[in-house]
Amino acid sequence: MTDLKTIAAYDAQVDSYLGMIDQQPIDPQLLDFIDRLKAGGFVLDLGCGPAKASAVMRDHGLRVDPIDASLEMVKLANDRFSIGARQAVFEDIKTKATYDGIWANFSLLHAAAKDLPNILKALHQALKPQGVFHLGMKTGSGSARDKLDRYYTYYSQEQLTNHLADAGFVVENAKLGEAKGLAGDMEPWVVLTSRHQN
Repeated sequence: MTDLKTIAAYDAQVDSYLGMIDQQPIDPQLLDFIDRLKAGGFVLDLGCGPAKASAVMRDHGLRVDPIDASLEMVKLANDRFSIGARQAVFEDIKTKATYDGIWANFSLLHAAAKDLPNILKALHQALKPQGVFHLGMKTGSGSARDKLDRYYTYYSQEQLTNHLADAGFVVENAKLGEAKGLAGDMEPWVVLTSRHQN
């Protein structure tokens, strides 16, 4: 179920979020993701925000489908990059064998724990065989709201690996780190790169 308070928080924080994103260099995880795909590949940017990652992927020869639940983020993405971003929520992904890659970079952490298994299964169906799935999540346990009233669900690396396996993915790479988010707190994260299992 989509959390309306989280969407409203992003709608209200567009300028602050853009300022944070613009200060960051190109994510090396994004470049690794791009390297795993063939030129001309079709990528779903799930929770694209201002679509900076989508623009980088487009610049590297990929075709992108950027989506975000926040209409203000979608407007910003299209105003800035003319990239065809559209408003959609996780549950709207119902296609089959459509994408060569899915970039879900710290977006699915806003999904409720009870919804994540079905969302991952739908994403698996949306990927072509051997398609690449990038999943970035904050690590921890339970769920909570941050200072901006955004809803988060936290997982361990093992829990996420198990969820991915249950949905039909094979994890190929994992990386741990920590970073300061929009709310200003340093938080640990994990990035898992996996492939669609035939």
